[in-house]
Amino acid sequence: MTLKNTEFTVLGAGVAGLAVATALAQRGAKVVVLEQADAIREVGAGLQISPNGAAVLRALGLEGALVALAMRTQAIELRDGYSGDPVLRLEVAKLRPAQAFHLVHRADLIEVLRKGAEAAGVELQLLQRIEAVDLSGSTPRLVTATGAERAAGFVIGADGLHSKVRGALNGAVAPFFTHQIAWRALIPATPGDAAVAEVHMGAGRHLVSYPLRGGTLRNIVAVEERRQWVEEGWNLRDDPLEMRLAFDGFSPRVQGWLEAASDVWLWGLFRHPVAKQWFSQRAAILGDAAHPTLPFLAQGANMALEDAWVLADCLDRLGVAKGLPAYQALRQFRCAKIVQAANSNARAYHLREPLRAVAHLGLRLGGAVAPGLALRKFDWIYGHDVTVGG
Repeated sequence: MTLKNTEFTVLGAGVAGLAVATALAQRGAKVVVLEQADAIREVGAGLQISPNGAAVLRALGLEGALVALAMRTQAIELRDGYSGDPVLRLEVAKLRPAQAFHLVHRADLIEVLRKGAEAAGVELQLLQRIEAVDLSGSTPRLVTATGAERAAGFVIGADGLHSKVRGALNGAVAPFFTHQIAWRALIPATPGDAAVAEVHMGAGRHLVSYPLRGGTLRNIVAVEERRQWVEEGWNLRDDPLEMRLAFDGFSPRVQGWLEAASDVWLWGLFRHPVAKQWFSQRAAILGDAAHPTLPFLAQGANMALEDAWVLADCLDRLGVAKGLPAYQALRQFRCAKIVQAANSNARAYHLREPLRAVAHLGLRLGGAVAPGLALRKFDWIYGHDVTVGG
């Protein structure tokens, strides 16, 4: 089967939606992307694109555009949050010279993907809020915010945590509050800051920071364990003082960053199960709609890119009837394993004494004796290239 002139409607113009739209259109499909916002934009956050995600951008012909806007990661550092002392440094650029890790502003990646989609012939429609998806008939029906209906030959849910397509495929499932909240902020930075992703670890909390846009900006994600319930979502503003108080006692380096933060966003971290059903006869889901993950392994965008390539490739090579089950079979176990690994990272970052001291000592000794061992533990993630084997 060929995808030439096959019609697809993609819900959501984020990383997953634009990537799958591009992958399908490059194979000859007619693709429309429906986005509820009034513009294709993302603001206020950084992303880490690891080699497995970069492989998809390369296959889509977009790696050059990524490299032009991103910073190539030199190292990943784990630090004691209170003293600021290094615990483990992973020299990714030296240890994996053939595999590039990138630090990129989310808005820049979205722009790269948008241009790639448009160049492939994808049609983008804005202000298209879909309130319901009906998959009961032979043709998917989409209900807009105005109550109007529109048909879709094949609908792809790239519509995030609260995906209407996921709901139509799996029913409603209540998320589980992890008793963790996260702040995010962008602050000015000194141009030329080293391209190092730093993780500052403390009891029941940690902070991740790295430079963006040539070192002119610094991305901050700060996570604290908290019993109180916090609304899920990315669009809650918070007083910067709350974030500073949560990390009182951390190193002067961290304190300096937090003092510079004036525009702070807050969200509650909820755990959603990996979807049991990723497709029906005329629908499929990918990215956060299929497997939301906590931000402790920097794999959300990378998994979305992988999904996009595999879904398009399976449909193109195998057709709908065989391609959709193959897509879920190829992706479900891997994504569930990555989600679990991210959960484990959260626990490791937040250790309390005496386990914390013992674990940090072990990391220091391991880094001194076998510098590449900790990185090899994640080769199954970073070394996987879906464009050459699904």
